[in-house]
Amino acid sequence: MKMSRRKTIRSLLEGSLFVGFGGLAWSSATKALNKNDLVLRPPGAASNKQFVQSCLKCGQCVEACPYDTLKLAAPNDGISPGTPYFEPRDIPCYMCTDYPCITACPSESLEVSRIQKSTEEEASINNAQMGLAVIHKETCIAYWGIQCDACYRACPLIDKAITLDIDKNQVTKKHANLKPIVHSDYCTGCGKCEQVCVTEKAAIFILPRHIATGKVGDHYLKSWEKQDKIPTPQKDQKQKNDDVQSAMDYLNNDDILNE
Repeated sequence: MKMSRRKTIRSLLEGSLFVGFGGLAWSSATKALNKNDLVLRPPGAASNKQFVQSCLKCGQCVEACPYDTLKLAAPNDGISPGTPYFEPRDIPCYMCTDYPCITACPSESLEVSRIQKSTEEEASINNAQMGLAVIHKETCIAYWGIQCDACYRACPLIDKAITLDIDKNQVTKKHANLKPIVHSDYCTGCGKCEQVCVTEKAAIFILPRHIATGKVGDHYLKSWEKQDKIPTPQKDQKQKNDDVQSAMDYLNNDDILNE
C-alpha cells in the first residue's frame, strides 16, 4: 500500500514538473517568436519570413560590416539562429555608400535592387528601409519643452527623415519647443537617432516597418490627389441633348402649369 502511495505521489510530481517545463518551453517559444518579429535586418533585406528562408547563415555580411553593426543571432537570442541583425541603441547602421553587407551576400537575402526606387535610378543606401523611427512623445524631453535636437542632428538625412516642428512653449509663453517629426518616406531605419537619444531609455526607437506602420485600406481615397480622383462617366452629345429636351418637356408640361 505504501509503495502504491509513493508511486502515486511520484507520478504527480513528475507530471507537475512536465507541465512546468512545458509552460517554460511554450513561454520561451512565444518570446522568441515576438522578438523574431521585431528584429532589424541589414539594408536590402527581404521581408523577415523570406529573409530567414533564403539566408545561408554564412556570416559574410557580418564580416563585411566595417562598424561591427551586424551580429549573428545565437540560439538563445530569441532570433532565428545564424541570421544577421542589429540593435541601434548599441551600434546603428552607418549607411555605407558602397553597402558592403549587401555586396557580400551570396544569396538573395540582401539585394541591391531593394535599395533602388526604380530600375532607371542607381541604388542608394538612402533608399534602404531597415525600419522606421517612432517617437514616444510622453518621454521625449523636446515635447516637454526642454531644448533637445540630438536625434535631429544625428540623422544622416537631416531635414528629410527628421524635421523640427517649432511650437510655442505653453509654460513660459516666451520660448519655442523644437519637436522632432519623423517622415516615413525618407526614414531608412538606420537607428542613429535611437543611439544618441539622451533619455535613459530611448524615446525614439526603430521598429520594423510592418510593425510601425498602419494600413488605410483601398476603400479610402484622397480626392485631392490626381491618382485618387474618381473618373466621372462621360456622356455623349446625343445623351446630353436628350437630357436637355427631357427637362424642357417637363417644364413645358401643361399639366404642371395648371396645378
